[in-house]
Amino acid sequence: MWRIDKESNPSGAVELFDPIDQKRASQSIFPLRENEPEYAKLNDPDSQLENRYGQTIELLQLDETESLNINGVDEIGFNPNRNKQHAFHFTADNCIGCHACESACSEKNDLPAHLSFRSVGYVEGGTYPDYQRMNISMACNHCDDPVCLKGCPTRAYTKHPEYGAVIQDPDICFGCGYCTWVCPYNAPQLDPVKGQVEKCNMCVDRLEVNLKPACVSACLGNALDFGVVENTPENREQIETQIPGFPDPSITHPNIRFQQTKSMPREMTRTDSMPIKYRKDEQAGHFKPVVDQKVGKESHWNLARLSSRENPLVLFTLAAQAAIGIFISLFIGSLMGVEPIVSLSESTLYLPLLLVSLGLVALGLLMSTVHLGKPMRFYRGFNNWRHSPVAREGLGLVAFMAFVGLHALCSLPANEWLLSQIPALENLSIVASKLALIFGVLAIPAGLLALYYMCRCYLIKARPFWNHWQTASSFFGNMLQLGALLTAVISTPLMLFFAEPVAALLSCLGLIMAAGISLEGIGLYCHHRDLSKADHEGAASHYIQRTTFGKSYVLRNGLLGLNLLLAIGLSAWASDSVMALGLWGLLALSSLTVAAIGRALFYVLVIPTTMPGAFFWKNKAFEEHARDIGLADMPQVGVAPLGH
Repeated sequence: MWRIDKESNPSGAVELFDPIDQKRASQSIFPLRENEPEYAKLNDPDSQLENRYGQTIELLQLDETESLNINGVDEIGFNPNRNKQHAFHFTADNCIGCHACESACSEKNDLPAHLSFRSVGYVEGGTYPDYQRMNISMACNHCDDPVCLKGCPTRAYTKHPEYGAVIQDPDICFGCGYCTWVCPYNAPQLDPVKGQVEKCNMCVDRLEVNLKPACVSACLGNALDFGVVENTPENREQIETQIPGFPDPSITHPNIRFQQTKSMPREMTRTDSMPIKYRKDEQAGHFKPVVDQKVGKESHWNLARLSSRENPLVLFTLAAQAAIGIFISLFIGSLMGVEPIVSLSESTLYLPLLLVSLGLVALGLLMSTVHLGKPMRFYRGFNNWRHSPVAREGLGLVAFMAFVGLHALCSLPANEWLLSQIPALENLSIVASKLALIFGVLAIPAGLLALYYMCRCYLIKARPFWNHWQTASSFFGNMLQLGALLTAVISTPLMLFFAEPVAALLSCLGLIMAAGISLEGIGLYCHHRDLSKADHEGAASHYIQRTTFGKSYVLRNGLLGLNLLLAIGLSAWASDSVMALGLWGLLALSSLTVAAIGRALFYVLVIPTTMPGAFFWKNKAFEEHARDIGLADMPQVGVAPLGH
């Protein structure tokens, strides 16, 4: 289907014969035009052996290549470099911001107005009359180390040795959106209407017939180019890996190269609402993100804005952590011989507490399923357990739930009330107690592993606000304090009803709560200290935390300190008087408030290493304004409907 005659064609350009579109016109890889312009054709007669990251550019031997089965066609395309890593090249000096690349991409992929695989944003700086704007056109960079592929729990992503394309299958995707979190370049697009993610596919159907991607062919200013990575396009002199506004390439080793030769101001600002600007680091030789105080320094409450579409994840994480905390507090406390917990574990209240733990895990898993774009396909979340922390988190919680359930089942013969109703259970007590111990011991590592991978889900380089050990201290701290709190809330009324003393149990649980609060508090203090000195998007998140949500932030911190004092004081007091019980109730209410505000802030505040948007397009502030005034009701505006 292709041949290169080097004698008559020394340039190495491909000559076509028997084109695929003539062989199977109704179902072709991509229909070629007879008058296809030369600038739309690929031309890479030579290439290097390795890219700058040490990866081989030739991904497969030519005789090992396979069909991509585009449009059901099993023929192999006639691009002579289809086994090599390809890359986009963007010349910022040439981009005029016409958005022709966006339009061509959207037309080829038949995208709705609220989605765009390629976006044009810009940064600007300087003073009149020397004020400059630099446009940036960005799509998927088909990275050497695609974090979207590793993070996706459904295995919807594939890194193909053909062209090095990272291709996502929306039919496999169940719409969790995790790939949109881990990608530093806004490449995967979550469609809230279809409930799935889609992204740039490198136009591999065009590559198969030796044509450049649609966005490149449509570029009016000759700003976009495409070819084998590390090849310098014609009339270009640079193939850099960074440009103002582009995230750190070490995160994923993206396959995009830049040219930007015009002198730029030392500081470049964004016209979207992100409180980020870029300042040139003279020593490093490139621009770094710093905080842009766009909203001033005044503190606000904005409690209503704490609600977001991540609310199901707020409930999921808190419920799962509380469930693990309840079981670990009871089981380990009992094994360690802590008298009040041993007494509770041997009482009829132990089984109801286990059922509460199971119920909380079930509630958490339900909330995580509700968060999906396609909830009925939740089972696909375990497909990528070898790599994805999301899949491992889910497996850990399911294992924890199973072991706790079996532990509860084997604990039935030890329940005095059940024995009084079914005396025959006593015959199983010896075997059941041993099995209960085994399943209980297995539930501990399952729960801790689930919590560990829950933390790993948020330790993302593309989201610096989360990528701090404070995330782990918060999650494990909440496990301790919420587990002990709910144990106290459930046990105390029942023990008082049966006229049993509760002071010793409350004192013990109060110490566990104090440990959890202290762990969370230490993490928050170090988080504040580190982000106050940082020069990345995490510092911008912290700036928003201290201004837009400043009073809510102070309330959370103040209540956290009060809770620590109450937990320590009430544990030392060890009283079950009316006043003490009232203070315990106050502590419970305050702890739940702190947990809800803190976790809501966790999701609302995060600012990813996002690419700059424009004043309207890809601007969160404009989207909110469009919804407020009803403009978002017009689909052509391109504002995504609320939902997930």
